[in-house]
Amino acid sequence: MVNYREILRLKQLGYSQREIAASVHSSRSTISDVLSRTIQSNVEISEAEKMTNDELKTQLYPEKTKRSMRKMPDCAYMHKELAKPGVTLTLLWSEYCEQCVAEGEIPYQYTQFCDHYRNYARKTKATMRIKRKPGESLEVDWAGKTLTLYDEITGEANKAYLFVATLPCSLYSYAEAFDNMKTESWIEAHIKAYRFFGGSTRILVPDNLKTAVIKHGKYDVLLNRTYNEMAEHYRTAIIPARPAAPKDKPNAEGSVGTLSIWIIAALRNEKFFSLAEMNQAIKEKLTAFNQRPFQKKPGSRLSAFETEEKDYLTPLPASHYEMANWLKAKISYDYLITVDQNKYSVPYELIGQTVDIRYTGKTIEVFFNNHRIASHIRKKGYCDPQILPEHMPLKHRKYLKQDKETYLKWAKEIGEATLKVMQSFLEAVKTETHSYKSCGALMRLSDKYTVVRIEAACSRALAYSSSPSIRNIKTILKNGRDKIKTNKPLKKENPSGSYSFLRGASYYGDEKDA
Repeated sequence: MVNYREILRLKQLGYSQREIAASVHSSRSTISDVLSRTIQSNVEISEAEKMTNDELKTQLYPEKTKRSMRKMPDCAYMHKELAKPGVTLTLLWSEYCEQCVAEGEIPYQYTQFCDHYRNYARKTKATMRIKRKPGESLEVDWAGKTLTLYDEITGEANKAYLFVATLPCSLYSYAEAFDNMKTESWIEAHIKAYRFFGGSTRILVPDNLKTAVIKHGKYDVLLNRTYNEMAEHYRTAIIPARPAAPKDKPNAEGSVGTLSIWIIAALRNEKFFSLAEMNQAIKEKLTAFNQRPFQKKPGSRLSAFETEEKDYLTPLPASHYEMANWLKAKISYDYLITVDQNKYSVPYELIGQTVDIRYTGKTIEVFFNNHRIASHIRKKGYCDPQILPEHMPLKHRKYLKQDKETYLKWAKEIGEATLKVMQSFLEAVKTETHSYKSCGALMRLSDKYTVVRIEAACSRALAYSSSPSIRNIKTILKNGRDKIKTNKPLKKENPSGSYSFLRGASYYGDEKDA
C-alpha cells in the first residue's frame, strides 16, 4: 500500500522524488502523481499529518473504490520456471488460467500477462552504478566479530559489540563498543555518531536487524517505531538494505571488515575491564584509521570528509534525541496504566480501549488513534498512583473533595439548622474522616429532596435531640414530618444533655398526699 503520509512528510523536508520513492518503496511516477493530486485537491500537508492513509487515499483518489478482480501472476515463480528447459510464457499462461478457474478468479489475457512479467524482469535484471553524493547517506551496521570485556571483580569474559557508521562519499567512519545490541544501545550509537560527524545525512541505510526493521516485506517495510522517531528528529529518511543484499551498503560492509582488522584484531592482546577504557583505545585506533592515506588517490578519509562532505551535512537539532520506548496497554476499570512499577491515569471514557504509551526518562505520553490524550511526569521508584482530576468521573471527583471545609461550606449555604447538624456529625466521632459518610449522605439527600425540606428536617431533628443521626433526618423526610406545621412549640433542648421521666404521686400510691 502506498504510504501517502510519509510521501508528504518527506516532500515537506525537501527530499527529491527519487529519494522519496526509494524510502517508501514506490515508483517515481506514483510519487509524482500523489504530489500533483495533493496540489489539485488543495490538501495542506499540515492537515495531512492528522489524516490516516485511507483518508488521504479517499481524498486524493476518489475514483479508486473497487479493486481489480483479476488475479496477479506470480512473476517471481515465472522467472524461476522460465530458467528450466522447454518452459515458455505460453505454457505458464495456460497453467495460470487453469489455476484461476480452479480458484474462481479472473485471469489476465496473454498480452497483459506477458507485460507484467517483462516489467518484473526489467527491474530484476537492471543494474546501476551509484555515484555517492556528499552528505547524502550514512551506512550503519554491527561488526560480525566481537571484542572481549572482562569483569573487574570476577574476571569473567563477556562480549562487547562494535558499532560502525560510514559516510559513503568520503568513507569517514565512526566506531564504538557497547555491551549489548538492544534498541537502547542502537539508538545511543546513532546519537553519538551524529555528534561525531557534526551533522546528519539525508538518508540512513541500516541492515535488517530487529532494532531497526520489524518487517521487510515484498511491498512494504515496517520500521521500529523508536528508530523511525529518531530519524524524524534528525530529519533523515531510513532506507534499509534489502535482506541478504550487502551491496546495498557496501561501504559499511567494507569498513566493518577493515575496522575488524584495525581495531578488533589490533586489540586482541589487551585486556579491558570497562567500556570507557575499551572505547578510549578504540578512539585512538579509529583516529589512525581515518587519517591513514588512501592507496589509490591522494588524501585520507579525514581530509576527504573535511574538504568534500562536512559542509553538506544537515545541521543537528538544538537538542539531542531523547530515547523513547513504546508499549501497548488496555485500559482497566480503574482507568490507570502501568509503566515499570507505577500507575498513571488516563481519561475514564477510554476504559476497555487499547492505547499506545510512549515513555522517556522524564515523561509519559498516552496516545489513542495517534492523538495524545494524557501526559505525566515519570516518577522514579515506587510511588502512589498519579491521577489527574480531569481524568476521573464526576462522582469520583466529588469523593476526593470530601473534607471538613467542604461540608461546612455547603451546610452554611443551606441554613443554620443544617449547619448545626453537620457540625454535630463532625464532632460526634474521634476521627474526623469517620463522619464523612454521614456528611456525604446528608448532601445526597438534597438531590432527592429540596434544600428547603433539608433545612426543615434538620430543624425538627434538632428539636428532638442536640445530636441527631442521619437516620433520624431520613425518617423525617420520608414521613413528611418536616411539612407538618403545628402551633405547639417544640420541646426545648436540655442544656445538660441528660433526661429524666417525672411521674405523678398517683403512680407511687401516694395520691392522697399529692
